Amino acid sequence: MAAKNGKSWARTFLTPGWVIAALLIITFSYFAFTFLAPWQLGKNERLEQRNEHIVEAFEHDPVPVATKLGPGGTLEADNEWSRVTATGRFLPEGEVLLRLRPVDRVPAFQVLTPFQLTSGETVVVNRGWVPAVDSTKVPEYDAAPTGDVTVQGMLLADEGVHPTTPNIDQGHQMVYSISPHQIGELTGIDVVSPYIQLTSDSAAVLNAIPLPQLETGNHLSYGLQWIAFGLLAPAGLIYFIAAETKERRRYRDEQDELAALTAETAPAEPAEPTAAPARSRYGHARRNHWAEDDDQRV
Repeated sequence: MAAKNGKSWARTFLTPGWVIAALLIITFSYFAFTFLAPWQLGKNERLEQRNEHIVEAFEHDPVPVATKLGPGGTLEADNEWSRVTATGRFLPEGEVLLRLRPVDRVPAFQVLTPFQLTSGETVVVNRGWVPAVDSTKVPEYDAAPTGDVTVQGMLLADEGVHPTTPNIDQGHQMVYSISPHQIGELTGIDVVSPYIQLTSDSAAVLNAIPLPQLETGNHLSYGLQWIAFGLLAPAGLIYFIAAETKERRRYRDEQDELAALTAETAPAEPAEPTAAPARSRYGHARRNHWAEDDDQRV
């Protein structure tokens, strides 16, 4: 019976439909655990760290930018969003505009200008944003001040190079992400990795970029949901396999009981049938008067 049952199980579940369903569920669970859940949980963790850095930054006075730069002008993760001051002069010949980055849902351009420190290093400064004219045109805006000036802002990390190629439009060099490394290549100016985003109380600021809201959104709940989905998907497959196996076992047991009951109630082997006695055409109650009349005439 065990071999028979095993063979029946194989015929049932080792079919294209069940095999494809199992492969899809396994693939889904794999990506839920290795990509989707870590993606959302990682975003939640980064937002929590960002919020902690912003809160900590406003608990202390701004410090010179040189104290937050690592070797070679690098930036450690713990120093991001630090409030810093920088003294030097702007290099307007290296100015570029960041496009397709709305501010408060307003089409805008952000003005990025290299700033040479008195120490000799050069850092990109985000002077803020200006609203676009007719959503696409660059408006007139104040030029960067000349001579030595001290600015104040938040020290931020390189965003990385955007896949869209930079271009020149309306007489301005346009970029699609704030990447000091890319800006340095476009302008021929050697700049350090992080950049400074001016705050509203700084000199040379246009319209200050609003600080992000201190919230993490739904990333934590999304990450937990992906973990739950990754667990529920194979659990559902196991449930349906168990239910199908139970139903087939119940059906087989019913068929066995029905066969046994049929065998018990079946009649014994029937006897040889006997011929029915011949019956007179007219029976005993009906007489053939014509035959009687003929006998009387004889």
